Amino acid sequence: MILSDFIKLLESKNELVRIKEFIDPVLEIAEITDRFSKSKNGGKALLFENTGTEFSVLTNAFGSNPRMCHALGVSNINEIPNEINKIFSFITSPKTNFWDKIYALPKLKQISNWMPKYKSGKGKCQDVIMQSPDLNCLPVLKCYPFDGGRFITLPMVHTVNPKTNIRNVGMYRMQIFDEKTTGMHWHKHKTGAAHFEIYKQQNKIMPVAVTLGGDTIYTYAATTPLPDGVDEYLFAGFLRKKSVELVKCITQPLHIPADVDFVIEGYIDPQESLCMEGPFGDHTGFYSLEDLFPKFHVTCITHKKNAIYPATVTGIPPQEDACMAKATERIFIEPVRLLVLPEIEDMNMPVEGVFHNIAIVKIKKTYAGQAIKTANALWGAGQMMFNKIMIVVNGDVDINNYSELIEKINENINIDSDVYFTKGPLDILDHAAQSLGFGGKICIDATEKYAEEKPHENKSINKKPYEFINKNKFDKNNINAKITIVLDDFVDTNNLGQAVWLLGNNIDAMRDCLIIDSALVADACMKHKNYETIFENQDFVFNRRCPNIACSSVETVKNIDEKWEKLNAGEFIPSPSENVKNLILSQSAEFI
Repeated sequence: MILSDFIKLLESKNELVRIKEFIDPVLEIAEITDRFSKSKNGGKALLFENTGTEFSVLTNAFGSNPRMCHALGVSNINEIPNEINKIFSFITSPKTNFWDKIYALPKLKQISNWMPKYKSGKGKCQDVIMQSPDLNCLPVLKCYPFDGGRFITLPMVHTVNPKTNIRNVGMYRMQIFDEKTTGMHWHKHKTGAAHFEIYKQQNKIMPVAVTLGGDTIYTYAATTPLPDGVDEYLFAGFLRKKSVELVKCITQPLHIPADVDFVIEGYIDPQESLCMEGPFGDHTGFYSLEDLFPKFHVTCITHKKNAIYPATVTGIPPQEDACMAKATERIFIEPVRLLVLPEIEDMNMPVEGVFHNIAIVKIKKTYAGQAIKTANALWGAGQMMFNKIMIVVNGDVDINNYSELIEKINENINIDSDVYFTKGPLDILDHAAQSLGFGGKICIDATEKYAEEKPHENKSINKKPYEFINKNKFDKNNINAKITIVLDDFVDTNNLGQAVWLLGNNIDAMRDCLIIDSALVADACMKHKNYETIFENQDFVFNRRCPNIACSSVETVKNIDEKWEKLNAGEFIPSPSENVKNLILSQSAEFI
């Protein structure tokens, strides 16, 4: 469903607000979007029709479960993993006789119809070809005051492996440097970065095509953790149950969907010096600080007539990306179950864990040590390698009901025997890791124990389940909870959502978690070079820069407050940035 039709659908379901008042893409659109995305059930999608350019901006389009279902063309996300299960069962089932093979033919043809198709001539995405491309014609957002500039936040970046000619479509933010250049922020774990290294080894220019909009399926497919070599447009074809039509770019030897709204064609020269990119208010809720990345050179911009510019706003959860991540959790649990861990019954990655920091896994347990086997297998499975806090349970428990989950954890854990530490890859954006992209992980085995797993004594049995406490009140000689999370003195420990979010972001499990008197103590304070650890006899060394929390400026909040009545956007929504003022200790992207 292309964006214009998607907007009509959302409007028919009262899921869209049109804003006709001029709203500046620099800071103001993001502030309004943040207010809606943190509203009950994700608020509404927003179409900003007066942006100072000829293009409208669509934000928060995927910001609720119903809108996510509309975007994927299903009434319930679980329809997709169920379909994956059927296809997998069909492919792996033995075809023992002639008639079994005959009956399989229609299914095989259906699958082949999902393959992308190449179309000659131009596509709708090339209705308008800019003779002199200028990125400043686009309503690109600057979201937070200490961002390094304006960023394209929903780009579908097309690259090809020059050795295999296999395409990849990834989503990597792009900072606008001038009318013809941007940064290309891909991390070393990403396929785009791997392609870049091959071009560098071959001393070749790297062609790149960036698309925006089009079928809502494309945007989602570009975010998914598909295995290397699996075409995102094959996956899109499976989701949409029809093939994606591709056309050739105007200036680059690449193909892109014919129905996208914008195409930005260009190249990266791997021999060119890397350029400084950032800071950027990221999906962790913190700024990712400036660093060196490749420079993308624009050779052509094309777009549809009446094109719509899609954008997303990241930052402190919940945001629109939480709904996209939840869809991925639901869809990809089935392949994990089928190919890696058949014992998995359910998985929950809480929004406060910003995709990867926290995972709760429910298994069907049949032998001792199975929880640790599950954790190790998941830490070796694709993007799950970035997870750093995993809780494994079994039995009759709803892992989406947190009060019920806490009871189960309290009932089943012995801190001295059921907490496991290891090291492994972490997200590049993890600012608490002892080293960039590498650090500690923790697994809490809250499953019901077999005899082989039970210790002689459970010294933590009489402690309460958990406690959040400020650093100035922490007493190592008086620990009353099985799990004690220590937070900075300026943090409200009664705000559990905020406390869990800070816990996930601020610990390296090997450095910041310790078992003291049969209790697990986690130091979830902000780390910096002069930080004094709560643990005695531990030499604390932290040589990394610490980012600040991303939120709107006082001036931007005031501007939108004053404009609100002119927006015709419904009842006034206070700025979520007001809820984190106590956490902002410096006027820069860096926590000082």
